[in-house]
This record gives sequence, C-alpha cells and structure tokens, in this order.
Amino acid sequence: MQRVNFCFAKVINFLSEGYQNVCPGSGVAFGYTSCFMPTDKDLQVSENLIELYSNQQTLFGRGSIDRLVPLLAANPQPTLLFCGRSFLNSPAWARLGATLNDHILGYEIVSHEASPDEIDGWVTRWRGHVDRVVAIGGGSVLDAAKAFGAMMQHPLNIARYLEKVGDTPVQAVTLPLIAIPTTAGTGSEVTQNAVVTDQQHIKVKASLRHPVFVPQVAILDPDLLKGAPDRVLATCAIDAFTHLFEAYLSRKGNLFSQQNALNGLQLFMQAWPYLNQDDSRGDAAREAMMMASWLGGVSLSSAGLGVIHGIAGELGAIKPFHHGEVCGRLLFPFLDVLAESAHPEQQRLMAALAERLLPDETAPPALALKAWLQQQAIVPFWLEGPTLAAEEVDWIVARANSKNGWVNYDPATLTEMITAAWRVV
Repeated sequence: MQRVNFCFAKVINFLSEGYQNVCPGSGVAFGYTSCFMPTDKDLQVSENLIELYSNQQTLFGRGSIDRLVPLLAANPQPTLLFCGRSFLNSPAWARLGATLNDHILGYEIVSHEASPDEIDGWVTRWRGHVDRVVAIGGGSVLDAAKAFGAMMQHPLNIARYLEKVGDTPVQAVTLPLIAIPTTAGTGSEVTQNAVVTDQQHIKVKASLRHPVFVPQVAILDPDLLKGAPDRVLATCAIDAFTHLFEAYLSRKGNLFSQQNALNGLQLFMQAWPYLNQDDSRGDAAREAMMMASWLGGVSLSSAGLGVIHGIAGELGAIKPFHHGEVCGRLLFPFLDVLAESAHPEQQRLMAALAERLLPDETAPPALALKAWLQQQAIVPFWLEGPTLAAEEVDWIVARANSKNGWVNYDPATLTEMITAAWRVV
C-alpha cells in the first residue's frame, strides 16, 4: 500500500464552476490566478522563504503512548514495529505489550544507527507483507523505521538514494509511520530525513530525505524519558539544543524559523537542570524537553543546521560515538569561536538571544551561554571520553563544512574545534 499524497491539482475541483472557468483553457491547477496582474507588493518575495513540514497528527502529553493501540485498532493494517531493546524491558511495554502484539506482525530491534545493509535486509525480509510501521525508541530507531518505510516503496538499494553518494532521486512515496520517541534529542519524529551510517564500506553518514518522509503521526509522551540514565538524558538533550541553536543562527532563517527556535531554546533552558529529578519538577522538565526536541526537528527542517553538524556528520562516518555527545562536545568550542565573531548577523542574533534567554548576564552572550550550560548540566559529558587520531582529524576536516552558517569556517578553525572537543593521540 502506497502512502496517498494530497494533490493540489485536485483543489480546483472544490471551487465553484465560475471560479474554475475564470481562465478557460488553462492547463494548470489554480490557473485562474494568472488572470490577475501582480502588484509591486506581490513581487516582494522574502529572500529566505521558510517551509514548515510537520506531522498530520501529533499527540502530546504524559501517558499519550496509551493512544497507540486504539490508533492501530481503528485502522487495521499489517504493521511492523521498530524498537530498541530497552523499550522491550520498559514499564510501557509491560503494560501495553500483550495488547500491542495483537496489532503487529513482529518487530525489528535497532541498537545503533542503521547501515544500508541492515535496511536493505529488513526490506527484503518484509516487502509485500507490511503496510504500516510503528517506531518506538530513540533517534536511531525512528530513522531506521523511516528509511525502511520509504525503501519498501522504492525498487533499488538504499545507497542509490542517499545524499552525498546516491545517483537516483527519491520518490514521494512511503509507508505510513507512527513515531514515538523515547528520548528527547533528535526530533526525528517530525523531520523529513532519515540518517543512515556506513562505517564499514563507503564510510558515509548521510540522509534519505523527502517531505513525505515526515511521520504521519507522532506521539510525544514525556513519561517515556523517566528512568533513562543521566548521560543519555543530557547527551540527547544537547542534540536538541544544537538543532535549535544552529537553526536559529542559520543564514537560511527568517522571523518564522528564528521564533520557533527561540521558543524551543526557552523550553530547553527550563528543563536542562532538572531532567533527572523524580518529582513534579522533573516531570515538568521532561515535558518541556520533549517539546523542545520536537521544535528542534521543525527548526532544522525549516532553516537547516551549521558547522557543528557539518563536522559531526563526517565524524559519524568513521567513529561510533553518540551523536548527541559529539554535538555537545563541539558546541562548547564553537561558542568560544562565536564569542570572537565580528559578523554582524551573528552578533545581532546572539544579542537578541541573550535578551530573551539570559537577560541578567553581562558577559558576551556566547560565553554566558557556555557557562550556563556547563554549570547547569546534570552530568559533565564533555569531560574525559574517547580519543581521535591525528589522521582521523585530517580526514574529518577535509570533508566537513559550515552548512548554513553565516561564516564559512576555514580548516584551521575546524581543526581547533575538534581538538578542543577530543584528545588527539
């Protein structure tokens, strides 16, 4: 079963006959608009036009995962579950598993960022048997399910469609997907891309991307974050922060994307110090972070990301480091670089951010933000940790880029950021 996509060409059929015939002979939908001469105002198109992609249905609130079974029962279809091993050991599975099993064909366990070979294997196993997908887990689980759902509707191996290495455009078809994040970080439940990583063969971390790959339904249940280890909570959350922060600073942004990002950053700051508390304050923090993560997904889809992800994407092609931790480690040296920036747009945006989020701080906004994040963190994830070899740093820098940032950082600055984030041996 292919996902049916709304066709704007059909909209004209909803108009009265008089409007449909305003421009007789027009061969395009909404062709009647060409009968009106544009004014100067009509010609003033924003240089940065923001597009918003989101779920058709979003359910938010504590306990909202309980809506999953009724959703499946209301429209019975052959359904495959993607999840992490931790979910199968969770209170939610203990409560829902028996009933959920009545509505799924089976499940696939995802324990890391999926490789092209893994996705192709799942597609071979289930093609012709599955019409809907449910994904319950962190970003790797959701991305694997998104890639699987899309590839079930495409004839070639996934590598042929990936950004960076593919040679074939994706089509606007995918299986319906219900996405339920159990971490607050990637925002994958609302993004149009699925990240695929191959560290063995072609050494690439790349996206499969199309607006129709946004999950049809997202269920955001903050209670699914309860009990997660402090390091998981913190490194996932800092990923959400970098999505919001880089989208806010993006040269592709405008008022729409910047305000969405600021709203998310404000929620992040309400939540960051209290994520692991087992009380009402902790519950409120996990709610705020789940919302911040979703807004991060919306923001990155609208305005893109920056140099932190420009480095992280290449590092992830060769090292099995946690993506959120990678972004968090790179964030702090980037804030040092940003504090020295003379770029007028970066200065303006940081001043506006400080006025909204850190109104009492007198230090430069980037340094004040760095200090606050480190002082309020529930775990200092940026200390100690793994190492990089000098040749690995060179490999990453040769392929990294500044993405949608206002400044195109040179190799020396990229190297400085990496060596500040990891010990090089």
